[in-house]
Amino acid sequence: MENVLTLITDPARGGLDDSTVQAAREVLKGLGAQVGSPDWLDEGIAVDLPFEDAEPDHADACVRKVVEEAGVAADVVAQAAGDRRKMLLVADMDSTIVTGETLDELADFAGLKDKIAAITARAMNGELDFKEALRERVGMLKGLSADTLEQCFTRVEYTPGAEALVRTMAANDAHCILVSGGFKFFTTRVAAHCGFHMDLSNDFIIEDGALAGTVVEPILDRDTKLQTLIGAAAERRLPLSRTLAVGDGANDLDMIKAAGLGVAFHAKPSVAAEARVRVDHGDLTALLYAQGYRRSEFAA
Repeated sequence: MENVLTLITDPARGGLDDSTVQAAREVLKGLGAQVGSPDWLDEGIAVDLPFEDAEPDHADACVRKVVEEAGVAADVVAQAAGDRRKMLLVADMDSTIVTGETLDELADFAGLKDKIAAITARAMNGELDFKEALRERVGMLKGLSADTLEQCFTRVEYTPGAEALVRTMAANDAHCILVSGGFKFFTTRVAAHCGFHMDLSNDFIIEDGALAGTVVEPILDRDTKLQTLIGAAAERRLPLSRTLAVGDGANDLDMIKAAGLGVAFHAKPSVAAEARVRVDHGDLTALLYAQGYRRSEFAA
């Protein structure tokens, strides 16, 4: 069938059952769709429902509404079945591949975490200019010992499913890029841990063993992320339909909208409202299930 709708829940919780699947099937049939048999990608975690004669966007919205009204914590992804597996991954780092904001954690060593985190939250929700907000936050850290960067990295926690996502896609010949408005000290280490092929990010200026309070220009921002997606696809002669972009903040939105599978992952409200695909409940393995990978195919 030409389309597929995938129901996905958090692997740590599970909870998808036949009654939820049947409810989704009835919704699709109510839209006039022909619906195939359920195909469990991971029992109780993720299931595919092939369908045709209904628009994916309409199917997504209607099934999501029924699932939410039933109180089931499941994400819904409806899409064309063709080109489902992507050959390029462009991922944000902070609050996506890792659970927190590395700059906010670094600010904790200067006793400024709450103040800087408040600016970060507004910037990620699109309320502030990203470049100016970054310069302001880094400026507040002037004089902080560069040694604290290593201490800060020990606090980094990876989002469940991050390594499985990257290593599974890489094992299936996808090119994986970590692109972040954060900083090179962190992205190089995170990229190596997860198996990304390359990383792009900003860089602190360090003088006499301390942060100078400035950033190497030009600053990597939302346009850089978009151009990274477009450029990497062009280099590999891939249509954008074969690309996947994931992030949580306003500086990710342009690449999310441009990608064949653009995912707002546990995203800020302004981003979740505009993204076509949202993952609000699952971990990063949701992006594998959305591509039709079975649990037995995961590389990690």
